[in-house]
Amino acid sequence: MFDANRREFLDAALGLAGAGLAMPTIAANSSAAPASASRTFDSIRQIDAGALNVGYVDAGPTRGRPVILLHGWPYDIHTYVDVAPLLATAGYRVIVPYLRGYGSTRLRSPDTLRNGQPAALASDVIALMDALKIRSAILGGCDWGARTAAIVAALWPERCQGLVSVSGYLIGSQAAGKSPLPPKAELQWWYQYYFATERGRQGYEKYRHDFAKLIWQIASPQWQFDDATFERSAAAFDNPDHVDIVVHNYRWRLGLAEGEARYDDLERRLAEAPSITVPAITLEGDANGAPHPDPAAYAEKFSGRYSHRNLSGGIGHNLPQEAPREFAGAIMEVVG
Repeated sequence: MFDANRREFLDAALGLAGAGLAMPTIAANSSAAPASASRTFDSIRQIDAGALNVGYVDAGPTRGRPVILLHGWPYDIHTYVDVAPLLATAGYRVIVPYLRGYGSTRLRSPDTLRNGQPAALASDVIALMDALKIRSAILGGCDWGARTAAIVAALWPERCQGLVSVSGYLIGSQAAGKSPLPPKAELQWWYQYYFATERGRQGYEKYRHDFAKLIWQIASPQWQFDDATFERSAAAFDNPDHVDIVVHNYRWRLGLAEGEARYDDLERRLAEAPSITVPAITLEGDANGAPHPDPAAYAEKFSGRYSHRNLSGGIGHNLPQEAPREFAGAIMEVVG
């Protein structure tokens, strides 16, 4: 049961959605006011988890229902800087890790491949849950984080109580990546082809700050973030493995880079486009300038209790940071 405060929050932010495939449009907080870096996370913890030493935020009561929130590229944990306190206040334990290649997260061995393939990122989440002794959690994600959360939900449903995913079902494979798209769609992936070249790797190494800011502007054209907000996240890209992992991720998708053999079985299973059986809510902003599928294209991939929400008000790709109340409300509702 929800307590009174949580019920009031949900009624105000979202209303109570049905269990069917409803696709309402929700008026989100206006993006007209510039986003400012007035809030930061108080402290970053570190823990050894699998191949990584992970930097992460741990907010809210220790015994609260666990929620793991995953950021994407080129963003960082501050995607959830306004979501986390909403959930923590409502009694959830909120874990927000830096992905491999970001912030204070480090690969523990210099000999480990700087691997950005999707199965590696999902395995990182399972290792983190094991290290924190979290048996199962609600998972939420955006961009790379949405794909990673969806993979965990699909391959390890026993570890996922519910899923909130921006832009829905993003699970893919190298085989699927071989199929050409219409020219207009290919144009949106210009950076993927740039990273496929050595010039692109060097360019991202040299200009990663300006590159990331450009992606923010393209992906969220109506989000008026200020310089302080961007710089707060851009510090995470100074990670020594950041460029190698980002470039490997996009080269792997095109079949231009090898992964690790230990993930082969997981990738084979993902290539079959497995259904997601856990309760799920997918979200999409009305001003998402990044490549993203139409919600109707992935609705059938969710075979459990499921709903989709379209957010209006100029909400772009970095939805949790642009519409934190709506994202937090979805997390609170998905298993409620």
